[in-house]
Amino acid sequence: MDEFDLVVIGGGLGGYPTAIRATQLGLTAALIERDKVGGTCLHRGCIPTKAWLESAAVLDRVRKAGAFGVHAENISLDYGTVVSRQKQVVETLYKSLRSVIQKHKIEIIEGGGRLLSPTQVAVNGRTLTAKHIVIATGSRPKDIPGMEVDGERILSSDHLLGLPEIPKTILIVGAGAVGCEFASFYTDVGAEVTLIEMMPTVVPLEDADVGRTLAKSLAARGANVMTSARVLPDKTRGYDSVVELTVEHENEEKTLKGDVVLSAVGREAVTDNLGLDKTAVRIERGWVQVNDSYQTDEPSISAAGDAIGGLLLAHVAAAEGFLAAEAIGGRAVERLDYNRVPRVTYSHPQIAAVGLTEQQAKEAGRNVKSQRYSFRNNAMALIQDEPDGFAKVVYDADSGDLLGAHIIGSNACELISEAALARFVEASAWEVGSNIHPHPTLSEALSEAAQLSAGISIYW
Repeated sequence: MDEFDLVVIGGGLGGYPTAIRATQLGLTAALIERDKVGGTCLHRGCIPTKAWLESAAVLDRVRKAGAFGVHAENISLDYGTVVSRQKQVVETLYKSLRSVIQKHKIEIIEGGGRLLSPTQVAVNGRTLTAKHIVIATGSRPKDIPGMEVDGERILSSDHLLGLPEIPKTILIVGAGAVGCEFASFYTDVGAEVTLIEMMPTVVPLEDADVGRTLAKSLAARGANVMTSARVLPDKTRGYDSVVELTVEHENEEKTLKGDVVLSAVGREAVTDNLGLDKTAVRIERGWVQVNDSYQTDEPSISAAGDAIGGLLLAHVAAAEGFLAAEAIGGRAVERLDYNRVPRVTYSHPQIAAVGLTEQQAKEAGRNVKSQRYSFRNNAMALIQDEPDGFAKVVYDADSGDLLGAHIIGSNACELISEAALARFVEASAWEVGSNIHPHPTLSEALSEAAQLSAGISIYW
């Protein structure tokens, strides 16, 4: 009963798609998860935070209702309802996911799995034997040395979801996707927010134009945005009711005070206590190393998702898990091309991108040009009273190839898939611009930027 074709350690988005796809290919599978299937994304990451952000978006919408001729009074946020709704959404998805996994006759084992050998896993007093093992243990928030998370005043994103009330003041260290999403939420619900980023722009991995636009939006709504700022961990001070950070900014040291600090400086792979020393699995810079078929240096062990590094995104983990299962099932696979993976920051306004930034394209030696089309010229954005933002297309001036697309504005997360498909089929800017878009829609902004790039815009 404890023999399987495949044992997957980790039941998040890197793990359960692997197990499901394997059973579709005729393999038997067991799924080990120390918490609940769905992992970080479902229980502590993507889903809960987006539920919070949706509540903030509704609050913002109601506040602006007067501009639409709709009058509302005594507008307020019920934080308890925000949290209970978030939990309801998570529970609904969790029950559905368990049902899907069980439908595929995958055994779910709740516990911590540990490798005894390249083909054996110990869990809950059992020893599972498998022809193949997949490590999909995900990642966790990373600490700042000298300013470690304590769960009381210095918090990770996991801790924020468990706070009994909205803090009056919050200091957020790190302005990547996680930091910016929480900065957006807390700003919109009335907290005093300071966002601290050591790089010159927020969301530093995205296009610089996008980062500058988001910073302006957050500042206009009341957030204190500090870029090119460095926290001095050795000067962090915690008291009963307040925490102090010292930040080096604009050639001087500044002391900031807050009820809590969110440490959002990145994530690290969860690889400890897995028994990897019993195998030939190699770890470099903290990440499990795999080949283009997601196989480790140990032939019977593969890995996928956050544990292998790269783009730490839920949909990337799911795609990698699917490919790992395909390879285990004997099918030819190619490693996922991150240049065709859409990236989204669910702040207000939203950010979405695919492919190269303008700077990355230049560094790659391409003859780069770019075109932007403002949402202020888009009919639907004006109808929705969401004119802030733009669509930007980065393209090769010699070939016309679409190298990247970057959107900041309303529903950017829904608009980017067209550009991602264009990257997948290696479309040119002319092809994207020549595709007919319905009017009036937000999607026209991407079309107009592409038309400007191809030289076929009537607004040239």
